[in-house]
Amino acid sequence: DQVKGVLTLQGDALCQADVNLKMPRNNQLLHFAFREDKQWKLQQIQDARNHVNQAIYLLLNRDVNYQFKTGLEVLKLMDAVMLQLSRARNRLTTPATLTLSEIASSGLTKMFTPVLPPDILVNFYINLNKLCLTVYQLHVLQPSTTKNFKPAGGSILHNPGAMFEFGSQRYEVSHVHKVECVVPWLNDALVFFTVSLQLCQQLKDKISVFSSYWNYRPY
Repeated sequence: DQVKGVLTLQGDALCQADVNLKMPRNNQLLHFAFREDKQWKLQQIQDARNHVNQAIYLLLNRDVNYQFKTGLEVLKLMDAVMLQLSRARNRLTTPATLTLSEIASSGLTKMFTPVLPPDILVNFYINLNKLCLTVYQLHVLQPSTTKNFKPAGGSILHNPGAMFEFGSQRYEVSHVHKVECVVPWLNDALVFFTVSLQLCQQLKDKISVFSSYWNYRPY
């Protein structure tokens, strides 16, 4: 009920964002949207794509008539490919942990028009097959209340009460709003990662069986 919006994701780029936020303190409605000349690149999708490209390179970096000479050679190739595929999948399933100061200093804060008020932070990330938007509402800690100041460490999602320092000011999170939406092609990508890893493992298992067969020498 507090946050509503429309996001447009094309590949690794958030090319449009239109967000409405109802402030709990006074029910004031804030509206902010991406500037027309701006897009926000999602590093998780970029990294996943780079790992897939590396896996493809490992598979194709041979002459078309190349013949593998040993089973061990195939196993090493499959291990290298599976490592890249696992890293690609992990980038989508494990969002980065960020401090509130890192979110505050992110270029994302400069994406919006009108400019975000100083007591609002936003963050976008991918979690499995979902695109997530988190909005943090802050309040300034007065000098008389900072004796128990303890800055929060890195986290995917910060809870109310988390504190941080940015510039020369100290803040505390008062409210957290998180909304998420399933992205069908991300769901497909995760399924394909699982299937491709299973196929690689099946090939490894078959190579191992044949290797042990050929290595067997009856007396």
